[in-house]
Amino acid sequence: MAHSPARLRNNLGVNEFLGHYGNESQCLDALFKWRWPHGFRCPHCGHDRCCQLSLRKLQQCNRCRRQTSVTAGTVFDSTKLPLTTWFLGMYLMSQDGQGISAMTLHRRLGISYNAAWRMKRKLKRVMADGDLPIVLADSDRRDAPGAHSRSLERRKPD
Repeated sequence: MAHSPARLRNNLGVNEFLGHYGNESQCLDALFKWRWPHGFRCPHCGHDRCCQLSLRKLQQCNRCRRQTSVTAGTVFDSTKLPLTTWFLGMYLMSQDGQGISAMTLHRRLGISYNAAWRMKRKLKRVMADGDLPIVLADSDRRDAPGAHSRSLERRKPD
């Protein structure tokens, strides 16, 4: 299996991780860059200009006026958990070569066991292909070809 150019670094320290993804705006900015590596593209009309709606964290296309979220159609879609929790969950899952249990995620992230179990299941689905589109804090590879939102998108049932 070929290695994706967009992988989580196993040697990233917690302090370095929190420096890059410690707050919600940092996570949203990183997700925006991963989802649209060559700039915004409206999913409806393909236009490349948008405005940021400040109150709802949405992008609105300047041509068709449709609104979209950076998380729409991804594993982060419709979540009630903050992106910082998701990113920390991805970090924890990427650091443990043996795999991490939902109970450990529950304890380390301070979320319910059910939420930890759902998070783990969703992230494992995305990570199973070795196609997780995120390189945490590795700016040299973040914009590499193939490091885009394809694998963040939800899979369609076969």
